[in-house]
Amino acid sequence: MLSPVICMSGREAASHFYDHYRFTRRHALPPTTFALIQDHGSVMVMDGDVHRHRKGMFLSLVGSDALRRFSDLFAEHWRRAVLRWATMDGVVLLDEAHHVITAAVCEWVGLPLTPDEVGVRAAEFAAMIDGTGAIGPRNWRGHLLRARTERWARRTIEEIRSGRREVPEGAARTVATHRDADGRPLDVKTAGVELINVLRPTVANARYVVFAAMALHEHPHWAEALRNADDDTRHRFAWEVRRTYPFIPFIGGRVLEPFEWRGHAFEIGDWALMDLYGTNHDPSRWDAPERFDPERFRTETIDAFDMISHGGGSATDGHRCPGEGITQTLLMTAADLLAGSMRYEVPLQDARIDLTYIPARPRSGFVLRNVRSA
Repeated sequence: MLSPVICMSGREAASHFYDHYRFTRRHALPPTTFALIQDHGSVMVMDGDVHRHRKGMFLSLVGSDALRRFSDLFAEHWRRAVLRWATMDGVVLLDEAHHVITAAVCEWVGLPLTPDEVGVRAAEFAAMIDGTGAIGPRNWRGHLLRARTERWARRTIEEIRSGRREVPEGAARTVATHRDADGRPLDVKTAGVELINVLRPTVANARYVVFAAMALHEHPHWAEALRNADDDTRHRFAWEVRRTYPFIPFIGGRVLEPFEWRGHAFEIGDWALMDLYGTNHDPSRWDAPERFDPERFRTETIDAFDMISHGGGSATDGHRCPGEGITQTLLMTAADLLAGSMRYEVPLQDARIDLTYIPARPRSGFVLRNVRSA
């Protein structure tokens, strides 16, 4: 980027970086990335009271009842997919997970899709996600397909508002009818962006689903443990997948007010990168951090700055991701399905995870063979 940047890592660094009085997300991402995953006026680039009000809209969508319904829909679409996978010589799990989650989350928000529409939307969301950390063709393709998604989202918002499309209570209607702190409804473009901000990050969890499958393959005793597991065990497994496996390596911020920490003077406008992956593998915080060990959470308690795969601090007041509960729920459900509702073989393949590829993924996409219902 040809710009000076301050790199920060560790729990203490996270407590400073996620202090919303000290850092903002505005102008903190490369323009090619920002325009692909967010847009001007979206919740991510807001601060203060207007941010809290808009964030409240997102948090209202992820209560316990809503998460249970999403889990049920995901499981339903997954089981249908397993029947189709059983007729195929092999499947690339990352590609298939994009389709399953797209179908589930669109139905969950009140916008069920036909099978052909699922393919179109899944390809669009996957391209946006894959282009996030790239320059060149990957990023260009993400922008091209995002433009198509935005046209669909804006058209959907207009149809809901005009009454031409009836939708049940859920995220699509909530976004379409939301009023900001000033009492005004979102303009159609911003509402479309925020609808995408519900859907695209949820579909991005396809990578975590693949990582869960890889964890079960590499540690097969956990597949047996999950078949008769209680909720605490399932939670621990999901937490450890999120802690251990890579996704987005860092997030950017700009300094809002000057402060000093560890002998460094942070000045207004300074650009900083918060190390998410490294903090989740910090040997001063985690015992044997490279070891996959869900049992570590049996005795250890984690607070808002220990594990920051979804950001640090409070989701209500700060920039922690409001979709963290969706990811945790989806991972728990996916682990149940992989361990208990299907059988499959994992053929020889190049499943290495390249940490220079952002967001990270296994090179093969994780291929399954001889898939069948259990």
